Amino acid sequence: MGLFSFFTQELAIDLGTANTLIIHEDRVVVNEPSVVTIDNRTGKLVALGTKARQMIGKTHDKLRTIRPLRDGVIADYNAAELMIRGMINMIKPRNRFFKPSLKMVICIPSGSTEVEIRAVRDSSIHAGGRDIYMVYEPLSAAIGLGLDVNAPEGIMVVDIGGGTTEIAVISLGGIVANKSVRFAGDDFTQDIQDYIRQHHNLKIGERTAEQIKIDIGAAIEDIEENPKPITIQGPNLTTSLPSHVHITHKEVAHAIDKTLGKIEIAIQNTLEQTPPELYTDIINKGIYLAGGGALLRGIDIRFSERMNIPFHVADEPLKTIAIGTGIVLKNIEKYGFLMK
Repeated sequence: MGLFSFFTQELAIDLGTANTLIIHEDRVVVNEPSVVTIDNRTGKLVALGTKARQMIGKTHDKLRTIRPLRDGVIADYNAAELMIRGMINMIKPRNRFFKPSLKMVICIPSGSTEVEIRAVRDSSIHAGGRDIYMVYEPLSAAIGLGLDVNAPEGIMVVDIGGGTTEIAVISLGGIVANKSVRFAGDDFTQDIQDYIRQHHNLKIGERTAEQIKIDIGAAIEDIEENPKPITIQGPNLTTSLPSHVHITHKEVAHAIDKTLGKIEIAIQNTLEQTPPELYTDIINKGIYLAGGGALLRGIDIRFSERMNIPFHVADEPLKTIAIGTGIVLKNIEKYGFLMK
């Protein structure tokens, strides 16, 4: 068994719309934006992850920068394969003289269709994977939170990622009620772009809007520690001349209000599907938030006030799913029934 493990590289992969994380030997070895830049003439990979993200909106006709995943699923099969292969190559193998066999556990949205699941599996195989296992994101999130998914009680997890928000009620090792909606972090970014265009007559790109969300993003206007307003610049939509404006966290909260409202409705719809006994468990224990969207300042307060249920933000929202997937990888015998 020891010799077999020496020739096998075991990886837990959180293949996200915005970021991809890979856990190897109990630690995060890759944490990169899910972006690639490809040479249009040769089809070869030019840049990956952070380097590729820096090229968004700046390439010429010989290069194209792509986000291979949209709304939580593979949108560009070839780009996804190049990205997975490239990120795996970032990991240093135990022995540089041979290529190890790859055993992967990959998390996927709970609303994935069979076609979408097959696309992830095929991309992983073509990227060098031999043994491929898949587990639903809410289950990975719950395990990453340290919760007992096998317990005969209700656990509710809301994972707000880049492309999808995964909402699930878990009990006895299975998903009892769930909803996978395509309102998430990318929509917050688009909301910010739209708000600044409409209210400040200023055009900004995706990267700038994303940075605003990270620096001063908030779900409510009244928060304990107000982040300082930030100054952004860009072309005025009327004159095309350079212009700059100051943006506050209150404006961001106003900009993303509608998308947050849609997520709230999805949570309420999932609660309506929940059996009464499990509903009682959730009311008593609260609802757990994970994913990048959980980093929005005051999001737990907003949801708690709107639904009269306590919400808890994970200690490391961005890594929760990857951590859970890593635990599943180490305990495949225990969690085998969760696999797709």
